[in-house]
Amino acid sequence: MPVNTELVGRVFPPTAPYLVGREKVREFARAVFATDPQHVDPAAAQALGYADVVAPPTFAMVIQDLTLQQLLAEPDSGIVLERLIHAEQRFRYTRPIVAGDELVGTLSVTGVRAVGKGAMVTSEAEITDASGAHVVTATSILLVGGDE
Repeated sequence: MPVNTELVGRVFPPTAPYLVGREKVREFARAVFATDPQHVDPAAAQALGYADVVAPPTFAMVIQDLTLQQLLAEPDSGIVLERLIHAEQRFRYTRPIVAGDELVGTLSVTGVRAVGKGAMVTSEAEITDASGAHVVTATSILLVGGDE
């Protein structure tokens, strides 16, 4: 089944709130070799003006993944997980993610473009904090292979 072009413009419901934990930030920082003290030491982060440890920029993928799971679960999407490659990722921040943040993501599909027998699906996850203020927009391009 080819990717459904009617996905363009579809907006998914907001995710459940995700509470960013200090240990999750530390674990993520270690996993991506982010060695700056602000990622693991609350005192270092506070010296820079933050309430707690600061997540590495790619941490937004944790919340974006929750939104992408909604897209991948759509029965009419035409996206077959076994034929999927995460081709591109971008982040546009208003402010860093900090331990203690409660974040919600809302995904919208902004493009579907044919590529050979497959397609490229572009989506944007708008990630906001508990007050509804923008934190980061995470843009993904998924390459979906076509039938052989």
